[in-house]
Amino acid sequence: MVSVLERMSGVLVMGIVLLDVFLTVLYARIGTGLIADRAAHLTWMAFRRAAEAAGSHRGAVLSFCGPVILLLYVLLWAIGLTLGAGLIIHPGLGADVQASNGPTPTDLLTALYAGGSSMAIVGASDFRPATDAYRLVYLVNSLIGVSVTSLVLTYVMQVYGALRQRNALGLQFHLLSAGTSDAGELLARLGPSGQFSAGYSHLISLGDAMAAMKETHHFYPVLFYFRFQKPYYAVSAQAYLALDTVSLIRSTLAGEDTAWLKEAAAVEALWRVAQMLVVTLETTFLPGDPPTANALDPREQQRWRTHWERAATRLAEAGIAVARKEAAAQAYLDLRAQWWPHIARLAPAMAYRTTEIDERGSEAS
Repeated sequence: MVSVLERMSGVLVMGIVLLDVFLTVLYARIGTGLIADRAAHLTWMAFRRAAEAAGSHRGAVLSFCGPVILLLYVLLWAIGLTLGAGLIIHPGLGADVQASNGPTPTDLLTALYAGGSSMAIVGASDFRPATDAYRLVYLVNSLIGVSVTSLVLTYVMQVYGALRQRNALGLQFHLLSAGTSDAGELLARLGPSGQFSAGYSHLISLGDAMAAMKETHHFYPVLFYFRFQKPYYAVSAQAYLALDTVSLIRSTLAGEDTAWLKEAAAVEALWRVAQMLVVTLETTFLPGDPPTANALDPREQQRWRTHWERAATRLAEAGIAVARKEAAAQAYLDLRAQWWPHIARLAPAMAYRTTEIDERGSEAS
């Protein structure tokens, strides 16, 4: 009876690990993992605490979190499969599974060694199955081991490919805004002298890249825990710049020459996908319900009114017709109230201060 329960426990452990690998690597939908997601969250919390104690080295400490989590995934899955295989093989040691030379030990550590070895190519172990049932177990274990190893290696490579794309998007935003990460500067450079025909292609490119990034975080949720010291690599910073740019387009641009831009498909796509990305991450990784759109408090209103005035001045200097009326400022504040609470909530969760995400807006306070 004990041997049956041990074998069943081994099958259960292997089943849970394989299900976690399936949900994390193959199913690839955010928030569906079993072991990996929880282990990643606990690791992130541990790094956050270590970073707080590191003082000026806070950013450097946090930058190691993502790679450590990937290594933890590999170790957890390998240990889980080894434990499951060992529990299945343990009752058969000495009879159904025998050592290649000499007497066969029957302790649990030996079973774990035999189980781990069985996950490799058949025949590579110091222990050999003596019955057809255990030959089948060894065959299944080897197939599982080879398959999981291939999947995990491919997954790690794809995660770093997706990370490179995310960083490239952040750098593109940063460079288009002349290194300021300011929406007013970005918009001024997209449409100098009010000519947005060329800049519109950049808006299309940014919208496409943002949509790809939204789906990339669905496929690889572990990207959330890759945190770099430069704020413009942060998802919250990228979404902030995209949403602030669209808000300025819809509230501040004036004149018939730019009227078409407010309703352009690329502008709408950039607006929607940036909000979808932020809300998806917020819903998955933060407790509680996302905040609803509320009017800014008086201090926030003044801060963002100053921010809007500065952006409008920069656009005017670039030869772009702008609306200076109170209605334009209020329209900007209303649009701002729709998305800023999400950014303000997500940025600290990714270990960024809101002042790092919006340096120009902070200067206006």
